[in-house]
Amino acid sequence: MTAFRWRWAALHEMSGPEVHDLLKLRQDVFVVEQSCAFEEIDGRDGEALHLRALAEGRLAGTLRVFAPTEDRGARIGRIATAAAFRGGGLGHALMAEALRLCAARWPAAAIDLSAQAHLETFYAGHGFVTISGAYLEDGIPHLDMRRAPAN
Repeated sequence: MTAFRWRWAALHEMSGPEVHDLLKLRQDVFVVEQSCAFEEIDGRDGEALHLRALAEGRLAGTLRVFAPTEDRGARIGRIATAAAFRGGGLGHALMAEALRLCAARWPAAAIDLSAQAHLETFYAGHGFVTISGAYLEDGIPHLDMRRAPAN
């Protein structure tokens, strides 16, 4: 199994090459691989904490987390793994790291995410339950899911 180095950072704390690599990986996964033309760079990255999984000298996976607000829980999104690192549990490891951060920073907050419908079982394995019917987001079926607070 590949050993990953975990790096949490706000966007402004990353170097130009680190931001480039993060955005390139997300573009490769969400726009190119999924053949989905949408505004992947949505103007919200500056509000989030970003987790980067580094291995073999490159970015293997990433996700972003938003703090809870008055009307919603913490939010996890833009979960992406590089094709070369799929199938070895990196997605599960990314989720575990994100859940640890949320529990440490916001133990009383639920955690929300918008899941691609075919990944419902994956997220359910991390304690998320479906709270909406299926809907199309950028032409891909999605579901809203929530995980109860850690405490």
